[in-house]
Amino acid sequence: MKKFLILLLIGISIYCCSSTKIEEKEIKYFNENNIEISKSEFKKLNTNSKFLGLTIDSTNHKKLILRENYGSISNRAALEELLENVANRELESSKPLVIIYYPGKDKCNSAGGFTDKSWVKNWRIELEEGLNRVANVKPIYIFKKKEGLESHRDVIELRKDPENIVERLFFKDHYPCGSFVVISEDGDYVSYLGEYPKSFVWAAAKMMIK
Repeated sequence: MKKFLILLLIGISIYCCSSTKIEEKEIKYFNENNIEISKSEFKKLNTNSKFLGLTIDSTNHKKLILRENYGSISNRAALEELLENVANRELESSKPLVIIYYPGKDKCNSAGGFTDKSWVKNWRIELEEGLNRVANVKPIYIFKKKEGLESHRDVIELRKDPENIVERLFFKDHYPCGSFVVISEDGDYVSYLGEYPKSFVWAAAKMMIK
């Protein structure tokens, strides 16, 4: 009986090790152009601040994306109308539209200053002062999921993404901490995916002044 138990434990150990190796082999790595690359190359590129590494759905495959993206939307007026309805304020169509986006609770935004109300308040004040200086605009704060926003209550006017329009247009995946997008009056935009400094928002707003 004792020998049987020992053999059983050895068998389980071998199986677990084999399963782990198989799972590791099954994970694939892709660069920003969806071209498969090695794990070591993925790790090396992921240390570059211009890239963000994401896990692809339930496959556990890893993909690099560019943090900074440029594009255009065909109907800024329609987006403006939806945002004005939830924000209860008029947005100036001749100025850059700045959207600060919260995707929902994650490891990145569940610790540190993000959970401290006084820190969040100071962050908002500094962000808005900078935007007022460079573009004379005030941002609109949009969230997908409200969980984790307790420290923002009575500090930032957060609005639910109307019809998930912001997510569908700019933020198709969950990027850690949060993201932002700045849209020019003619629909050109620059977005930044994942955690960012306030200075990036100011620079993008200045860039989108036409």
